Amino acid sequence: MSVPSPHTGGSVFRTVLGDADIDRALTRIAHEILEANKGAEDLVLLGIPRRGFPIAQRLARKIARTDPTVNPERMVGRLDVTMFRDDLRKHPTRPPGPTKLPPSGIDDKVVVLVDDVLYSGRTIRAALDAIVDVGRPRIVRLAVLVDRGHRELPIRADHVGKNLPTSSAEKVRVRISEIDSVDEVVIEGPA
Repeated sequence: MSVPSPHTGGSVFRTVLGDADIDRALTRIAHEILEANKGAEDLVLLGIPRRGFPIAQRLARKIARTDPTVNPERMVGRLDVTMFRDDLRKHPTRPPGPTKLPPSGIDDKVVVLVDDVLYSGRTIRAALDAIVDVGRPRIVRLAVLVDRGHRELPIRADHVGKNLPTSSAEKVRVRISEIDSVDEVVIEGPA
């Protein structure tokens, strides 16, 4: 359903995923990650702030429900990519945040980068550069809730919750309850 917003100069908001849809997508991604890794051994989920980190925490809890030997808090980390971005000249006021690795680190681990939306690929390129500074994983994979296309770099997600073909004039907004008090994915575009 499209809803015009009185505050955005005629933009239209269309909800494409609700809370149940997001939960199903994350359940599927968690199972795909376990299947690709043949279990949870040596698995580390690194969430890219802001919304990638809580999504990684949710994935870890879903993995732990499938494999009770997994401690979800010990498999999740936060990877700040701010200082590795190639757009710092355009957005110099972006404050860096902490990178926090799981206690076992990432050396020789299977690292799954987790983000909310895959768009140009530049955030993931920055994440790959950031990983090199903190360790040497055996494998790096990518899980995203939404892939909206429009890649500028040769980057592809291994695990995708929803492919959303969009125009470059549209914006995809992921809202999650840990930050936004609601779980939804909305496309904002011209009326």
